[in-house]
Amino acid sequence: MEQIGKRDCADHCGSHYDMAGGVPLAAISWVISMIAFLELTKALKCQTGEKKRSGLEFLGLAGITAYYVVLYLSDSHTLLLMCVVGAFFAFLFDYVLAFPKYHATQLMAAVFAFLYAPVLLSFVYQTRVHPHGIYMVWMILISSWGCDTCAYVVGKLIGKKRIFPVLSPKKSLEGCIGGVLGTALLGWLYGYFVVEKAIQDSRMAWGIALVCSMGAVMSMVGDLAASGIKRNMDIKDYGKLIPGHGGIMDRFDSVIVTAPMTYFLALLLLV
Repeated sequence: MEQIGKRDCADHCGSHYDMAGGVPLAAISWVISMIAFLELTKALKCQTGEKKRSGLEFLGLAGITAYYVVLYLSDSHTLLLMCVVGAFFAFLFDYVLAFPKYHATQLMAAVFAFLYAPVLLSFVYQTRVHPHGIYMVWMILISSWGCDTCAYVVGKLIGKKRIFPVLSPKKSLEGCIGGVLGTALLGWLYGYFVVEKAIQDSRMAWGIALVCSMGAVMSMVGDLAASGIKRNMDIKDYGKLIPGHGGIMDRFDSVIVTAPMTYFLALLLLV
């Protein structure tokens, strides 16, 4: 794939840049990140007495907003890193100035929640605005939701060996293997029938299959990590926003970690 800048990509990709990208995707990603951050801080007990929003949470929301504004307006990764470090400094200031209002574990939870959901989820947008991002971004969904589907089907059919009996009793070794292999197949089919047909003289089907399979592994890790947090904190769901699925974190736990994985692997293997 040809390496060009974000603004040049707008001209290179034509109307595809605006379709499900640009301002709509940035705004949706920002909203989802804000909700996911609050779900995590609530689960990790960052709130103060009587379940009121803490200063750490308000600072986190401000930091998320600044981060996404910079993400949309600038190509500079240095500025993005400054936003992350700036948010960390803001958390430290609030912790020191309000001491002993917050426990150290609340400070660490706020920092973790900021990095976990908003920053990692931003790679969905960063993938989309990359040259040919309209094709690359689908690899994130194949790696996460495709893996979930394949693992579920294989696990239901032949799953016997339970490898996470405490963390996730229903997950089987056969299901995990089926999820990775099934995702690799989906990635190859997508690469061969969609990407290679859309981008002339490209031979990326096997590379996309590899990226999707590695993303599938990370997808399962993300799902299990999010489940582990819920078990540690003795909660069933992160929220009630999505009927039947819980909160944003319950539905996007795998997407959050496959997004940066897909972004970096695509840069290394496909560009």
